[in-house]
Amino acid sequence: MALEAWMVGEKGEDLDGPKELLPLSKLEEIGVLYWHLDPKKSESKEELTKIRKDRGYSYMDVIEICPDKLENYEEKVKNFFREHIHTDEEIRYCLEGSGYFDVRDKDDKWIRIWIKEGDMIILPAGIYHRFTVDSANYAKLMRLFIGEPVWTALNRPQDDNPVRQEYVKNVMGNTGFALAAH
Repeated sequence: MALEAWMVGEKGEDLDGPKELLPLSKLEEIGVLYWHLDPKKSESKEELTKIRKDRGYSYMDVIEICPDKLENYEEKVKNFFREHIHTDEEIRYCLEGSGYFDVRDKDDKWIRIWIKEGDMIILPAGIYHRFTVDSANYAKLMRLFIGEPVWTALNRPQDDNPVRQEYVKNVMGNTGFALAAH
């Protein structure tokens, strides 16, 4: 199953006209990495272990985003959808359910990434993004970190933040990111 991504408006609405799916290369241009692992197959556990080792992810936990499992659900979902950056990569592996990560492209337009069971994405430090559940209203996500977890979301604007400036330099200068094989 291939990752689906397309352009959306400021409020997350689909733009007029037919939805045009974007190639994975469009996400790679802005530093977003993607893997598909099957959480129900043992070989995926081996692949996840390799990714964790190769990228230095030493901390892991699981969050269930749904009204019955997440305390202060409405408030947290609203906060997840506020445009923000992090000073570290954001790594999410969808174990069950689905949801949307919206990321800004080079022209500051929103790209919506629909993650479903088995999808793993890495958002680079400094990229503006937000998250929301889809109509299923349920996502069980593994969160991975290098070292101690950092939960701080820095809401936009963050253009003077050194992490954001480094991200923009990498994207606009086409100096690239450490892209992984898929």
